[in-house]
Parts: sequence; structure tokens; C-alpha cells
Amino acid sequence: MSNSALFSPARLNGLDLPNRIVVSPMCQYSAIDGSATDWHMMHLGMLSNSGAGLLIIEATGVEPAGRITPGCLGLYSDENEQALRRVVDACRKYGSAKIGIQLGHAGRKASTHRPWEGTPPGGPLKEGAWQTKAPSAIPFNQGWHVPKALTPQEIEELIEAFAAAARRADRIGLDLIELHGAHGYLINEFLSPLSNKREDEWGGSIENRMRFALEVFKAVRAVWPRQKPLGMRISAVEWVDGGWSIEDSIELAKRLKDLGCDFIDVSSGGNDPNARVPVGPGYQVPFAEQIKKAVGIPVMTVGMITEARQAESIIAEGKADFVAIARAFLDNPHWAWHAAYKLGAEPRLPSQYLRVGPQVWPPAKQYAASA
Repeated sequence: MSNSALFSPARLNGLDLPNRIVVSPMCQYSAIDGSATDWHMMHLGMLSNSGAGLLIIEATGVEPAGRITPGCLGLYSDENEQALRRVVDACRKYGSAKIGIQLGHAGRKASTHRPWEGTPPGGPLKEGAWQTKAPSAIPFNQGWHVPKALTPQEIEELIEAFAAAARRADRIGLDLIELHGAHGYLINEFLSPLSNKREDEWGGSIENRMRFALEVFKAVRAVWPRQKPLGMRISAVEWVDGGWSIEDSIELAKRLKDLGCDFIDVSSGGNDPNARVPVGPGYQVPFAEQIKKAVGIPVMTVGMITEARQAESIIAEGKADFVAIARAFLDNPHWAWHAAYKLGAEPRLPSQYLRVGPQVWPPAKQYAASA
């Protein structure tokens, strides 16, 4: 029996998880008209057997205009639902991870090239561009599309679009929903005083700026089964003077908890291209720790968590309840297996791979000898 905190079981609402490792949502820019392709089958199939307890599918638009790029996933049509169901069914049949999805809307940061295309790479589309939407008609950066300021009726329609996507997620059989309220996308744009200059009930005071996030959450919670976890990823700070602060994030987390939120996934930045972010190993962990202690809600922490013992200490020291890992899983799809070997825990291997277990695999013996 392992004493590893990282590999201890956890429960989010009615969902039992075998460990505290989460494969963070990672856009693949490989969908067709919002529908998952064979790339997603290969990519998510691999990560469903990574040894992580939870796999969260990439940012998925609740309407076509909410996609970051033309290659981003959507969950707004029957075709999207059918294509994603095929992938999820295979992951569930052959993989071990529970499967969630991140639902979002890119707002003023939509209608861009894939990161490896365009001049500059990932910049706003010229050919094939669509009208972007935002709380206020303020472009993300110089040379970007000027978004349309949403009318109150359009805001209500988008809230319903989130709920409709959640219904589709439930029909597919997904285990968890994370609402994307971070990184300068639409929910984050409403929260921030830098991007929300409205003078109606959807802007101005922090109470009004939080309204869209809270109304989206309420609409999704109303249609998402009560026993299934529902949470939100937030940018805890904007790294810009006068922007959204950690104190604001704590207040938002309290409101979300009161509405039945099961977890907060704590990231930062993304809403201002001039933000100065002091990137380094675990640089966002202190924000997760502050929210966890102030609000008493389960938190995920993300950002440059790459080493097993680093992740172990975060959980063991009570700084977060889960670690969400992204690029380290792209570099090593079996990151969690190797973490288990290093920490003396039992990796979650499919039967077809049991021959590489710690009794026969030399690196596993080496990890055990050096522990």
C-alpha cells in the first residue's frame, strides 16, 4: 500500500477518482466543423490510458463563433455530439481514466489561425474570419478583430448555449464538466474590468461583472445531473495593475460554491497581451492554495508542474487537491506510470501492458531502489 498523497483516492461530488492527477484540457486544433476526428481518437485514447485519474477534453465551443480556431472542437450540433460520442465510447471501453470536458466560448479571442499557421502564427484570421463577440467592443490586441458588444438578448442566448452543450455532454456520458472562465475567453472577459466596460447589469461593479459567469454556471448546473461534478477554470489574477485580482477570485469562488460548484481549476492571465507573468515551476500554486484555504472548496492547480515529487509535495502539503498536467503528458503520455514508480505507488496499466510492470521493467526497479 502506497503512502503517496498524489496517488490517494479522491471524490468529487459523486465521482470517485483513483488518484489526484488530471490531464489538463489541451486544444488540438484538429476538428472539422467542430466535430472530433480520428486524431482525437488517437490522442484521447492514448491519454485515457496515461494512468491519470481524470482526463478533461479540450476547450469545446458552445457555438460555432465560440471556437478559438476553425479546427477547435464544438458541442453545438448533432454531428458534433455523434463524433465525440464515438471517441468517448472508445476511451471508456479501453481506457481507465474518468472523462470530463471543458466547455467554453473564446469571445474576442476567437477566429484565429491554428498556432502553427498564419502570420503571425496563431494570429487573427483574414480569410474565413467570423464576427467575434465580447462584453465590450474592445479588441484583444492591436490588429485583432474588433468584437461585437453583445446585447442583453444575445447574452441570454449564449447562457442557453452553454446549457445546451451540457445536455449533449450528459447524453454522451461524460463524467464531469469544467466551464472555461480563464485565459481571456468570454467568461473571463466579462469578469475583468479591463475588457468589460459595460454600463448595464452585465458590467461596472464586480457584482455585475460576475453575473455572466454565475448565470452560466446556474444554467449548466440546472441541466447537468446533480451527482456529476461541475466546476470552473479561472484566471486567479491578470498580472496587470487594475485587473482582476486574487481577492476577486476568492469572492467569485465563494459565489460559485454557494451555487453548487464542486471544484475550481486555478490558472492565471491570458486577458491582456502586455501582462508580465513570472513563469516558473508551480508558479500558480500559491493562488490555488489561497482559494482553497479561503473558500474551503476543492481546487486543481496547473502550470509548469512536471516532476512527480513536485506534484506529490503540492498535494501532501495541502496546497491543492488535484494537479492538472498538460505538456508533460504530451512529452510522456505515461507520465503517471513513471510518477507511480518513483513514489512507490501502483500504476494503472491496461491488461495488454502489464508485462511492463515494476517487477519486470528495469527503470521501475531503478526508481524503487532510489526512492
